[in-house]
Amino acid sequence: MQCAESLRVQAYFDDEVDAVTAAEIERHAEHCAACRSLLRDLELTRATIRRDLPHHPAPPALRARVARELDAETAAVARGLRATRPPIRRAWSFWAGAVSGMGVTAAAAALGLILLAPRFANPLPDDLVDAHISSLMPQHLVDIESTDHHTVKPWFAGHTDVSPVVADFAQQGYRLVGGRADFVDRQRAAALVYRHGPHVINVFSWAGNSRGLPSSTTRNGYHMVFWQVGDLQYCAVSDTGWNELHGLVRLLQELGARETAE
Repeated sequence: MQCAESLRVQAYFDDEVDAVTAAEIERHAEHCAACRSLLRDLELTRATIRRDLPHHPAPPALRARVARELDAETAAVARGLRATRPPIRRAWSFWAGAVSGMGVTAAAAALGLILLAPRFANPLPDDLVDAHISSLMPQHLVDIESTDHHTVKPWFAGHTDVSPVVADFAQQGYRLVGGRADFVDRQRAAALVYRHGPHVINVFSWAGNSRGLPSSTTRNGYHMVFWQVGDLQYCAVSDTGWNELHGLVRLLQELGARETAE
């Protein structure tokens, strides 16, 4: 049965909502199976199109024409704004009065919008979710299938730009399936694959830092946890619950801290 929020969910998927609405939809999707399924279908369709359909760049003449049209439209809008802009003194009086009349709640809401903006500006979380969904398609999950970290870790050395922490945590409920090479932030990243019950957890690692990335977030029903060990950035992605995802993250963080200390 289709959820009443399905249209807003589609608008969220197309980046047509503001930051506050996006946060509301993400919270809704955590508890709505229908909307999570809709987001997975949309993500799978987009990932399939990006992977399988040929890319045809626009001819130079068409690109130039579109650029001219956009420049003309921008100039027209600017002229309209100048024609309707109130005098500086009047505009300043309006904003001074608005700010002075702002309550604590309104000020907090404005600050919240400012703090939320970077979270939605960074495309990396969306790219990682796309990579996670693409890996769920047949024959895309792993390049090297093994539960033995002595097999998986050396494989990464020859196929990716990083050497992440690798371990099988089957006794704790997280079985190592294997690994594969993926592309994250324009580099050959490592992707560890775990199974926790019926859920697949991808753990991506690449060289970088955490500037502009949240410690945790949700995209289209998929939970994501970011952390850093040394000069490697990590992200665990899955549709499993938060507690289960953080359980694997803690195990990997502890292992990473031990390896760094040695």
